[in-house]
Amino acid sequence: MDIIRIDNLEVYAYHGVYDEEKEKGQYFYVNAELYTNTRKAGMNDDLDASTNYGTVCDFIHDFMTKHTYDLIETVAEQLAQALLLEFKLVKSVLLEIRKPHAPIEKEFESVSVEIERGWHEAFVAFGSNLGDKEKFIDEAIEALSNLPQINIVAISDKIVTEPYGNVEQDVFLNGVMRIETLLPADELLQILQKVEEHAGRERKIHWGPRTLDLDIIFYDDDIISEDDLIVPHPDMKNRDFVLKPLMQIAPYKLHPVYRKTISDMYAELMAKKQ
Repeated sequence: MDIIRIDNLEVYAYHGVYDEEKEKGQYFYVNAELYTNTRKAGMNDDLDASTNYGTVCDFIHDFMTKHTYDLIETVAEQLAQALLLEFKLVKSVLLEIRKPHAPIEKEFESVSVEIERGWHEAFVAFGSNLGDKEKFIDEAIEALSNLPQINIVAISDKIVTEPYGNVEQDVFLNGVMRIETLLPADELLQILQKVEEHAGRERKIHWGPRTLDLDIIFYDDDIISEDDLIVPHPDMKNRDFVLKPLMQIAPYKLHPVYRKTISDMYAELMAKKQ
């Protein structure tokens, strides 16, 4: 992507572990790279189609002077999130906070923290087969949409599907949503589990009945294999209740492992069932 770069923005602020740092303050220097698309602005000479670096500088200055944190790690983390929420054309940011007057009894030029944060695309499958199924799903979608770190981009139709596995139970209501999120995959999983718990989800029987089920199907094109999180979802190729709604909102999404589109995977699954 294109980059808008800000070098060594000087800010006098009050961050530090020690009381003296919070009382007297000191100079901090901020380096920022904003990853965006400047093509439209460049072709039309239109400031409204770009991100105004002057406004960004004012925002950084105001944020750092209005807040006080012990750690420059926290300054960087909170400022990066605030920038990404405020400036909608910025997809990711590389941010460095330098502290040249840190209380260190050695000769040094400065200490700094540098982080990169940005928006990620994820696909989340939802399902319910207990109680008021549609209500559980709608409330989950609303809860996620109320979080500033999550933007819901598209939602498939809710479809009625037969239970998966060998457990006798009621039919499911299923679908998939596409979201943009500032959360890493593990933190997104924690949020989804909290929403499930709020809906009264109990994990007693594998593939058993549930008030609400939220699964991460894709997270960018990442391949994740952790004890509590595997992405892409390992069994999605066998689940028409995942592939069918994905067909509605992302038929040409490419599976990063199989290198097949959702459309191709769905066609293969339907052929197997014939």
